[in-house]
Amino acid sequence: MVVLQDRSKRKHSGGRNTSTRPRRLHQAGRRSILTKIDEQKRKQDRCRSANVKTRLISANKVNLFDPKTKKCSISDIKNVLENPANRHYVRRNILTKGTVIETAKGKARITNRPGQEGQVTAVLI
Repeated sequence: MVVLQDRSKRKHSGGRNTSTRPRRLHQAGRRSILTKIDEQKRKQDRCRSANVKTRLISANKVNLFDPKTKKCSISDIKNVLENPANRHYVRRNILTKGTVIETAKGKARITNRPGQEGQVTAVLI
């Protein structure tokens, strides 16, 4: 089924909005990619004006920034501890922005959107 980024089919009163024209390609959206903890897999999607967006399907490494030493390093992701986006994402080990993960160097908070950027970046807590 197509995901549309168009106006609602319902009015504020509950009545139906009728479209005066068919769907257009620029209104099309995509379903969200729920990045999981597993061997790294990426997918590339063509975007508007022939740009390419790299989607991260699964990852097991994280670019970790340590605010004390101001240094970056690559670390393994062990587990998801908490997720403010959805509490059920913790059981499914889904990585989103704001998720607190357990790494080899300690707890870290993800600072980017892995499903849209193709990598995982985090800051040590």
